[in-house]
Amino acid sequence: MIYGNTEGIRDFELKKLESLYDYTIEEDVFAPAELLDYLAEVTGMIGKEVSIYISRSGEILDVSIGDQNSVGLKEIHLRRNKKRLSKIRCIHTHPNGNANLSQVDLNSLKSMYFDSMASVGVVEGKATGIQASFLFIDVAGDLACECTKVVDVHAIPQRRWMEKIDEADRNTFVSNQKYATSGESEKAILVGIDTEESLKELKALAETAGAVVVGSLVQKRPKPDIATFIGQGKVHELSLYAQAKDADLIIFDDELSGIQQRNLEREMLSIRVLDRTALILDIFAQRAQSIEGQLQVEMAQLKYQLPRLVGHGVSFSRLGGGIGTRGPGETQLELDRRRIRSRISSLQKEIDRVSEQRRLRRVKREKNQKKIVALVGYTNAGKTTLLNCLSGETAFAENMLFATLDPLIREIPYPDGTDSFLLIDTVGFINKLPHTLIDAFRSTLEETVNADLLLIVSDGASAEIGEQYEIVKQVLSSIGAGDKPALHVVNKCDLASHENLFPDAIHISAKEKIGTGELLEEIEARLAEKALRLSVFIPYERAQDEAWMHRNCRIIDEKFTDSGYELVVEADKILYNQMIQRLDQSITISMQE
Repeated sequence: MIYGNTEGIRDFELKKLESLYDYTIEEDVFAPAELLDYLAEVTGMIGKEVSIYISRSGEILDVSIGDQNSVGLKEIHLRRNKKRLSKIRCIHTHPNGNANLSQVDLNSLKSMYFDSMASVGVVEGKATGIQASFLFIDVAGDLACECTKVVDVHAIPQRRWMEKIDEADRNTFVSNQKYATSGESEKAILVGIDTEESLKELKALAETAGAVVVGSLVQKRPKPDIATFIGQGKVHELSLYAQAKDADLIIFDDELSGIQQRNLEREMLSIRVLDRTALILDIFAQRAQSIEGQLQVEMAQLKYQLPRLVGHGVSFSRLGGGIGTRGPGETQLELDRRRIRSRISSLQKEIDRVSEQRRLRRVKREKNQKKIVALVGYTNAGKTTLLNCLSGETAFAENMLFATLDPLIREIPYPDGTDSFLLIDTVGFINKLPHTLIDAFRSTLEETVNADLLLIVSDGASAEIGEQYEIVKQVLSSIGAGDKPALHVVNKCDLASHENLFPDAIHISAKEKIGTGELLEEIEARLAEKALRLSVFIPYERAQDEAWMHRNCRIIDEKFTDSGYELVVEADKILYNQMIQRLDQSITISMQE
């Protein structure tokens, strides 16, 4: 089997390459001159780079071809293991005649932990020389490459170069514990089709997940490419750029289709490809603490993975990838799909059970007639800091995205101390929030839908405050809370001022406790407006209106009669007017004293 770009290669040329698999190299020989001459001859015939991968026992494991501008050095039959070398050396040709190793070559040596990387210059089918490189630890304790001089292919110090492999094995990966036990962050490259500005949030997400961003690539285009999201030319450029940057993963700033992801992974070779949705799901998986949160995250992950199963191996994860791996047969794929669907069904039952417990707790709170205020807003706007400030507690709050996943409820006294209300902190919203997450977290977001007042918290220090506010409003509408009474709060006013943009908002600094007294007074005034107590009768055939009442009003009491629902609810004047406009004559509304 010849890997790589075989287009335009004639059958007899492919047979010459396939004959390399029959070649056996002695264990103390790095590369026989006659083998390198043969590689040069074939390179001259096809005009493309040829790579061979040799095991410690001297067996040629794989042969691949590709033109010199777009070839990517592959990860053959191995998973990177920082506790040892791969026990494979790569020897490849440079059809431009230059025998010197490129930066891409050296980065591949380090990222794949090859025994050695060697390049052979070729001109008109003749070898011009060979250069090899080996891994070692430099004085700073970092992984580095030691390159030999370019030598004639007939003058290779065979035994010495094999000894260099042994030295690398002993010194680099045995005695040096930094690389034997390293848990260093993954290096990521960000890709988008808008502007560099659009990648700022993606960079924050990647860093929140624990990655180190080492580069970015933007291709401006009106819409994504159906097959590869970015254009085919950019895909080749990205592959080389990622290898030159020694990247571990590439993150796209939109959700990729299953076809796009498979095509990109095929082009990126050993470098993993993620999209924005997978990245957010990973962050949620790290942050979920409660049983409900963990169930919701797993549900979202499985729904995301289900359409992307093909080619991803027999398990739910994609850890079994690598060159030479083939997708499972259709029977296995169907088995995986059934297992995932079964697990989703089981998770949904668990989530429904927990949701019912949450509903019962909410009913109990309503019977206690405590008004409920929900903190909503863009992630990292400072909602949890505000909750801590008003409650005097110390819930986890950090300058990071999605620091809070599970709802937090605290009782907050009014300024005059005569009564109190419940303040609920909820998960932050974000641009391009995955639909799978909205669906999975719907039971948690119901706390927002059932609140008496929403505090929409915006980050006053963000240059994108206007765009973020609109995104929050859109998400609230999508979960059925778009018409809820809301108070806009601009936080971090000490860092930047957006009073001209939002003159009607209350500007505070939760961290510095600026403006929080005024905020509490405004909350008390808004909640006091909910003084209308109504008796409502809804026929059973208008059950959708009964559900609407539950979403938007405080239900004080509810009875089920022979002909319909009898409810006692509380609503403010704005909501009362909405009810009058929405409900027809079959529904009766009367004011209670």
